[in-house]
Amino acid sequence: MELDQIYAPVREDLNLVRETIRSLGKDADYEWLARQLVHITQGMGKAIRPALTLLTGRTFKYDMGYHLPAAVSVELMHTATLVHDDVIDKAPTRRGRATINSLWGDELAILMGDYLFAKAGEFVAETRHPRVIKLFSQTLATISRGEIIQFRFAYNPDQTRDDYFRRIYGKTGSLFSLSTQAGAILGQASEEGISIMRDYGDNLGIAFQIVDDILDFTSTPEALGKPAGSDLVQGTLTLPAMLLLERYPDNNPVRLFFETRDKEYATQAIQMVLNSGVIDECYRVAREFRDRACRGLSTLPGLPSRKSLLDLAEFVVNQKA
Repeated sequence: MELDQIYAPVREDLNLVRETIRSLGKDADYEWLARQLVHITQGMGKAIRPALTLLTGRTFKYDMGYHLPAAVSVELMHTATLVHDDVIDKAPTRRGRATINSLWGDELAILMGDYLFAKAGEFVAETRHPRVIKLFSQTLATISRGEIIQFRFAYNPDQTRDDYFRRIYGKTGSLFSLSTQAGAILGQASEEGISIMRDYGDNLGIAFQIVDDILDFTSTPEALGKPAGSDLVQGTLTLPAMLLLERYPDNNPVRLFFETRDKEYATQAIQMVLNSGVIDECYRVAREFRDRACRGLSTLPGLPSRKSLLDLAEFVVNQKA
């Protein structure tokens, strides 16, 4: 099933999210700021995070006056993290387009990321819900902590699966969780309903990041918008490389690359991952997190939005490019 079909219950409202974000460039005070904002906000990728907020809201009591700014806020927070990530990774492209840092420099990119965080805070304040606003701040701290941990443990082959899952929760799962919890809280869900949607967001975010880490090895540079194996080259130990280390602990090219930074070892590691059956095992782990995500949804009202949440979880773990 395609995303457009999955998003059907909120398609028009998701278009409003896109229009609101694009309007930031049109409404900017300075021409140079407008130009950079237009470049950043031209594409929203799959828009999974705002869609989660809207679909969760539709599953409870939906109010666009609150759910729209919440959805805009989570997407702006996500976009800001990408802008900062590109600076840290020195990435020349994102989704096949030149990054802000490659066009205007690292300093301006950092400031633009800060600007987007501030705008995200402005939109979340429009929900006028202290619990959602506090959750927004807590999530921003969790994401920042996850990025610090990733930076701190770069080129370290001696990490556990628990280390990895905690790291990707901070990087990805926490923002998925913010998206679903905000949708439930603003939809006046019961505490049980909020808990179900928190678990859904937590686990779906981890499944999403596992698949993203798989695609870093298996997809083409054209589809990724960046070279294959970029995470490994930057010293980030993801699940495919971790499983390769577990299977072949002796003379492993991942460990040798981290020790020497010789890219020939990185090339060998990528080929070993592709030829070892590790990818199938990673998809199995992602499906386990998908199952955990969906476990509580059966107790919610049988609305089209609930089916979309189930279909979205299936979409996430079946991505192959």
